[in-house]
Amino acid sequence: MQNLSKTTAAAPALAQTDERRGPTRDFWLLVLPPFVGLSLLVVLWALVAISTAGRIPSPLETWKQAVEVFSDPFYRNGPNDQGVGWNVLMSLQRVALGFGLAALVGIPAGFAIGRFTFLARMFNPIISLLRPVSPLAWLPIGLLMFKGANPAAIWTIFICSIWPMVINTAVGVQRVPQDYMNVARVLQLSEWKILTKILFPSVLPYMLTGVRLAVGTAWLVIVAAEMLTGGVGIGFWVWDEWNNLNVKNIIVAIFVIGIVGLVLEFALIKLASAFTFDEVKS
Repeated sequence: MQNLSKTTAAAPALAQTDERRGPTRDFWLLVLPPFVGLSLLVVLWALVAISTAGRIPSPLETWKQAVEVFSDPFYRNGPNDQGVGWNVLMSLQRVALGFGLAALVGIPAGFAIGRFTFLARMFNPIISLLRPVSPLAWLPIGLLMFKGANPAAIWTIFICSIWPMVINTAVGVQRVPQDYMNVARVLQLSEWKILTKILFPSVLPYMLTGVRLAVGTAWLVIVAAEMLTGGVGIGFWVWDEWNNLNVKNIIVAIFVIGIVGLVLEFALIKLASAFTFDEVKS
């Protein structure tokens, strides 16, 4: 009986210890792996800088250059000499226009293709043919049609962003349980009510997945397109710094591109999570 009393008394203490260890352990599991990964990246980067005899700037040199670049990111010394902040904003503006147009066309097209078998059979060969085409292959077509670098870049983003939204939305429509459609047929619901009450809530996770993929594609494409078209933009800024042999600014731009892409991805994940669909939270 005495041993049982000691065991019972020790149980709350052990529970409190586990409660204290739980949050601490979770914190380290959250923080430690990314820290180790980034540290490994910095170490490898430093070794590469040493092995190339300074042709690749070291992490410390790049950090100092980044501090200098971001000390005044919104300066303007002419149309082709602007701070990194203006270049990022111009690239985001092009992405927003191209991506927005792609969403306006792609999402309704995806609903129509997924809803009607005839349209699916008609457009599937076209999508299969055009989707694998390299993004930059569309740029000369845009230059030919629009006679300008800026609309050509927006066109390239549009044509490359539309496919993930069309395909994922159509797949979502096709995977709506047939029982739902049978009930809608029995109740003689209109096509509009079927779209708003049945299809849209069921397809939303797939649609948001397509939107996430499209945004990532758009951000990748704009950097390459701006390298070829010139003007103001983060892609042109990278190419201009290469022409000036300023490798430090190129590496700074690489991190800026990665961080902006990460922020866009995080924002869309939060948007998707707001709808509490498990399919789009991971």
